[in-house]
Amino acid sequence: MAGDPSAALAALEREVTSCRRCPRLVRWREEVAREKRAAFAHETYWGRPVPGFGDPRARVLLLGLAPAAHGANRTGRIFTGDRSGDFLFAALHRAGFANQPRSRDAGDGLRLRDAWISAAVRCAPPANRPTPQERDACLPWTRSELALLGRVRAVVCLGAFAWAAALRLVHPDTPPRPLPRFGHGVEWPAPGVTLVGCFHPSQQNTFTGKLTEPMIDAVLVRARDLARARAPTR
Repeated sequence: MAGDPSAALAALEREVTSCRRCPRLVRWREEVAREKRAAFAHETYWGRPVPGFGDPRARVLLLGLAPAAHGANRTGRIFTGDRSGDFLFAALHRAGFANQPRSRDAGDGLRLRDAWISAAVRCAPPANRPTPQERDACLPWTRSELALLGRVRAVVCLGAFAWAAALRLVHPDTPPRPLPRFGHGVEWPAPGVTLVGCFHPSQQNTFTGKLTEPMIDAVLVRARDLARARAPTR
C-alpha cells in the first residue's frame, strides 16, 4: 500500500475499540475494569478491546495472544503495564525497534520504529485463554490491519496461539496441509510475508529460562533481516 496509512489505521482503531462481538470477553474485560487489582485501585481501567500500535510504515509485525487483564486491559496499549511487556520492549529496544526499553502507560513516550504490535484476540480473556471461536471472530480486525500495513514482510508470532492465528491470516482459503507446527525460531514463507515463531514473553517462559534475552534477540534480528530482504522497492 503506497503512502501513509495512518488515517485508515486510526479509523480501524475506532472500530476495533467499540467491538462487542464476543459476549464472554465483553463480560470479563468489563468486570476486571470495575473490580480492579488492589495495586491499581486508583487507576481508570481501559476495559475495551485493545488496538494495535506502532509505526504505520512497519516492515515487522509482532502478533501476541491477547491483552493481559491488568496490563493492556488497564493501560489501553498492548503489552503495556505487565511483565511480558517489560521483557518484550527491552528486547525491541536492543534490536532498534523501540526508542526506550520500558513502557508503563500509553502516554509514556514509547515509539516504535519499523515495527507494529498487535494481538490475535483484542480483549482480555478469562485465565488468559481465548477460545478458537473468539480468535476467529477477532481475525477480521487483524486481517484489515495487515492489509493497511502494506510494508509488513515479517510476522513474529509470540506463542502457538498467535502462530495459529497468523496461519489463518496468510492462508484464509486453503491452509497448507499439514499445518506448519509452531516452534521457537521456526519460519514459514507465506505469500508476501514470512512467519517467524517465538516463545511468548510470559513470566512462565522468561522466569524458567524457556525464553531468554539472547533467544528473543535472535528472533527479532532475523525478522528484521527477512523484512529487509523481502521489502518492496518503493
